[in-house]
Amino acid sequence: MSPLSTSDLQALQGTWEQTALEDSGVLNPADIHSAPGALTTIIEDRFEVTTVSGEILLSGRFVLDAGTQPKSITWTDDMGEDAGKQLLASYRLDGDDFVFIAADEGMPRPTVFSTGPGQTMRTFVRRL
Repeated sequence: MSPLSTSDLQALQGTWEQTALEDSGVLNPADIHSAPGALTTIIEDRFEVTTVSGEILLSGRFVLDAGTQPKSITWTDDMGEDAGKQLLASYRLDGDDFVFIAADEGMPRPTVFSTGPGQTMRTFVRRL
């Protein structure tokens, strides 16, 4: 892993709260992978999304490549309809703000932070 990717991986460690969702061009649609106040916790290369009451909504792993433009991340869910699929995404990480845009399986990695059909963008802020 490149030094920049290692640095970003370290910066992602911790708990994040989703503040916005855009799916296929629709802002903040109903979503089974998030709930009001849901938190995403990142430990090493694993993630887990839980409700405020602790129910697991989603979990899996990811791989970063901060050497691409834009930076890339590949998500692999452990559960749900996308379990085992590699979902190609791009990300921005700026301090306590984290945004990623992911494509459905089989689609190319998004390079613009605005969704089209089959793309999902999630915006997070670090929970201290």
